[in-house]
Amino acid sequence: MGYLLKTDWWKWLCVVLLTYTVIGGLLLPVPKLPILNETIRTLHFHVPMWFGMILLFLGSVIYAVKHLSGGNIKYDTYSVQLANMGIAFGVLGIVTGMIWANYTWGEPWSNDPKQNASAISLLIYLAYFVLRSSIQDEQQRNRISAVFNIFAFFLMIPLLFILPRMSDSLHPGNGGNPGFNAYDLDSNLRKVFYFAVIGWTLLGFWMATIATRLSLSKQKLEDA
Repeated sequence: MGYLLKTDWWKWLCVVLLTYTVIGGLLLPVPKLPILNETIRTLHFHVPMWFGMILLFLGSVIYAVKHLSGGNIKYDTYSVQLANMGIAFGVLGIVTGMIWANYTWGEPWSNDPKQNASAISLLIYLAYFVLRSSIQDEQQRNRISAVFNIFAFFLMIPLLFILPRMSDSLHPGNGGNPGFNAYDLDSNLRKVFYFAVIGWTLLGFWMATIATRLSLSKQKLEDA
């Protein structure tokens, strides 16, 4: 048990942080702001999931570069599973954002530049998996998809952080609107928000690690 606690401390940390995020995010007092009201609690779920998505995609790119430099199939598997989990977090981020938007903007999808850019980014990563499934040769598939992975990540950055700021947007922090940090993120929200970012990110890497191990085990069985 002591060995387990020592080697998997970050998993225990993930469980503790997410338990605190759910309980604190739903029960701790929040600012009583017009229109937002209690929907501001989605800040602890929507935004941290997007942080987690970006970090998962970054990890996927790092392993893609490692695979291109060495050709190790293990690195390709890590890259694929991290991208897969990044998409899952991105979808959850969009869904939680739509719930928030339905109450604050009056409709779940208003073609806001940030919403559209987020959807385009996820579609690009979905194309990454379509590309992988369309190439039969394993080595060629891994190399081409790794290059596409790098392209997708560096295309996502301007889509999410640059282009929405260049046009009118309802989203906080874009199009002239102040971000949460400027007026909403009071001390009570900070008590949960930063821990939520760490907790959700750790969960994403944990799930990607499990998926990678399962995939590598399946490959070993097929080779045997």
